[in-house]
Amino acid sequence: RGGSARDPRLDLARLNAGVGAILVVNAGSTSLKLHAVEVDGNSTPVDSFAHVPAGIDAVAHRVVHGGPRFRDPVVIDAAVREQIRELVALAPLHNAPALEALEVAQQALPDVAHVAVFDTSFHRTIPPEAAEYAVPRAWREQWGIRRYGFQGLSVEWCAQRVPELLGHPVKRLVVCHLGGGSSVTAVLAGRSVDTTMGFTPLEGVPMTTRSGSIDPGALLYVLRERHLDVASLDHVLNFDSGVKGLAGGSGGMIDIERRAGSGDADAGLALEVMGHRLAAAVAAMAAAAGGLDALAFTAGIGEGSALVRERLCARLGFLGVELDTARNDGAEPDCDVATKASRVRILVVRAREELVAARAARALLASDHDPV
Repeated sequence: RGGSARDPRLDLARLNAGVGAILVVNAGSTSLKLHAVEVDGNSTPVDSFAHVPAGIDAVAHRVVHGGPRFRDPVVIDAAVREQIRELVALAPLHNAPALEALEVAQQALPDVAHVAVFDTSFHRTIPPEAAEYAVPRAWREQWGIRRYGFQGLSVEWCAQRVPELLGHPVKRLVVCHLGGGSSVTAVLAGRSVDTTMGFTPLEGVPMTTRSGSIDPGALLYVLRERHLDVASLDHVLNFDSGVKGLAGGSGGMIDIERRAGSGDADAGLALEVMGHRLAAAVAAMAAAAGGLDALAFTAGIGEGSALVRERLCARLGFLGVELDTARNDGAEPDCDVATKASRVRILVVRAREELVAARAARALLASDHDPV
């Protein structure tokens, strides 16, 4: 099932002659999204694999962690599938669901090419000073411990979309992808130069249920002195921390904002911690980019929470960020919510990861060489 570039059941000559509609499978940490993307970029949501339209020429799978092996899209065969499986330990909330979705997709569409498109690929341009941890050489070179960065498909779309919206090139862009998982990325002249997520999608700013960065000494302490086992620690950091850990409940932003507005101290603290960490991250990314020309908000919280945008921008006035409150309150992606006088443009951009994934898969399959 599924096939590869060397599978005789796949007519690569036909694929190379022109790839038509592509089904994009996006198995995120909190959802499964399917889109049929036409050659012209028209994207149609698909309810389930049972409702995939006719005429699909290929399937593009968003895979969060590509590790050191996968720097570019690749046609999926048994070996690739196994290598993705080996990376599940580094991104358990993402790679495992991606593999499950891959199995179902290959059963539904067994005679077309399936392509893995990696979130880590966009961040392969991050320079060594930003990518390397201060750990022994053996850890870095033999174990592959370095900062990979994630949510690259989303950031890549913003890097393309923001200049289109503004009508001119943007040299220094910081992208805030705020959703179930959150990250802040510095984009310099269209290339990622630093980002908050690292070896795994657990590093960085606090997220809905993930802790984000925490002193490793605290982790050693709970392992050694509080006798928490590794599996329990893994679960707590991924599922019971972040905004949920601070405020209780599900960690959903709508509920947190409602509770904070009603005077709930824990919910209020969660918003303050989130705002403080995000502001520090944006400032750090602005430093990595050598300044700040535009700030983009995307994904569920980034697009949907006017309050989060307002509180964050209020902390960034020293960088020249000036939010138009009325425009922000009524924002519908894609739009600019900065004041006319703001030195930094502030964009709310609808996440379109499916378009980036489809484009990458189409380019791979339409190339003249064997893509594996």
